[in-house]
Order: sequence, then structure tokens, then C-alpha cells
Amino acid sequence: MSAVLIKARGLGVVRNGRQILQHADLTLEAGKIVTLIGPNGAGKTTLVRAVLGLIKVDQGSIEKSSDLRIGYMPQKLHIDASLPLSVARFLALGGKPRVNMDEIVQLTGISELINQPMQSLSGGETQRVLLARALLRDPQLLVLDEPVQGVDVTGQSALYALINEIRNRRQCGVLLVSHDLHLVMATTDTVVCLNQHVCCQGHPEQVTNDPAYLALFGEITGNTNAPQVAIYTHHHDHQHDAHGNVIHGGKNKLIHRHGPGCGIDHGDSCEHHHHG
Repeated sequence: MSAVLIKARGLGVVRNGRQILQHADLTLEAGKIVTLIGPNGAGKTTLVRAVLGLIKVDQGSIEKSSDLRIGYMPQKLHIDASLPLSVARFLALGGKPRVNMDEIVQLTGISELINQPMQSLSGGETQRVLLARALLRDPQLLVLDEPVQGVDVTGQSALYALINEIRNRRQCGVLLVSHDLHLVMATTDTVVCLNQHVCCQGHPEQVTNDPAYLALFGEITGNTNAPQVAIYTHHHDHQHDAHGNVIHGGKNKLIHRHGPGCGIDHGDSCEHHHHG
């Protein structure tokens, strides 16, 4: 059984009298990948900051393993164009590494970039450098905020393959945050769909024969022969009333379009299984 790194239960956050996160659970384990998805404003950043201890919660509890080392990869990096900053110097600014620098450089495939200016890198190259810097802390948990944003489709597949390789080789837990509600990393162990509360969670569905899927991701890249991106289908265990509030319970399976409180509609109906 995998070691639990962080276990959060019933988290709630109130700001300026408004409940921006409620009844949120999240478990992160060593060697497991959790993808947190939800629309803009769903509270993903709030939940991540809460479990990392960066903000205080108003409800709920958070348990962490002792001396937990966390590597964080930010969503964006802004560097002044006039700043003479090479990749090597950028990595050095992260402090004394806990692991061999050359090993991480080779693992992330940035050896040819090491003397390049940070400003000259492509989106995919920048993400690999940010990932390398996070790994220099020898983290037990990697937190990746929108890691494929600004990266083309081929680059996304390659980056996902790299994240999976890192998980397999270093057995760290991974929390991957994304605003894409349907396309997730295929090797994700658990997808958590959030919109102020946890709408649903489960394994991603790998629809590798879907024509739309193949049109986007049919060409496999990376170090494995398996697709790196999967389509996630939402199966929620609740419904919403006319005001968007969550209603639990009931014994019937029904087709439900998400109410305004959930905001995960996108024109698609989802199948809900209610448990009495």
C-alpha cells in the first residue's frame, strides 16, 4: 500500500463572507498521480494552497507526513527580457540541490539547453526546465500547476510521458492541476473534478479508438508506446438544485445537466449514480 503524503478532509475556505471552497477531500500518495480539474474560479488554486499549508482553512483537517519535501512547478514564468539568465544559472538560483544535478538534467532532457538564455526557450523547453528545478529538491510530492499550458499537442504528449517516467523512477506523488475538463494524463491514478466542492472523482477513461481522440493524439511520442492523454468522463454522485446547491442521496440513476453551481456542463449530459 502506498504511503499517504497528504490527507485533507472536509476543507472549507471563506473569504470576504463568501464560501469559495467547501467539503473538499484530497488524498495524495507516494507513487500516485492525481489530476485536479475544474473550470476557472473553481477553487483549484485555493485547494492546492490549503493542502500545501500556504493558507489557513476555515473548516476541515489536513494531515501530512513528517518532513514532507515538495517540489512546485508554477503555471507561468515571467523573466525580464533584458536579464542575462542562462538555464544553468536559473537552476542554481533554486539553492543547493538535494540530488545530482547532472542526473536531473539528463532525466528531463535539457542538457542541450543548459547554456541557453531562459528567454530563448520554447514553451515546452521552459516547462522541462521548471520541472528540473522542482526535481532538484528531491521531492516526495511534485505539484504541477497547468504543466502543459502553452505547449503544442506533440509537446504535451512528450511532457506527460516525462512526468510518468519521473513518477515511475522516483516514486514521488504527483498533483497535476488543469483547467481542461476532458483531456487528462492517461496514466493518472485519480481525477478529482472540483467546482467549489468535489463534483466527482475516479479513473480517467481511455478512449483510444475515438476518431476525435485519434485526430489529436494518434501519433505517440515519448518513451512509451501507450497514449499519454485520455478522455475523462464525469460520473457525479450528486445533483444540484435550482440554486446550484449540492443534493446528496436518492436511489435512482439519472441523466443530469449540471446546474449553475457546478458549471461543468459544456453541453454534455453526465450519468449520475445516487447512493442512498
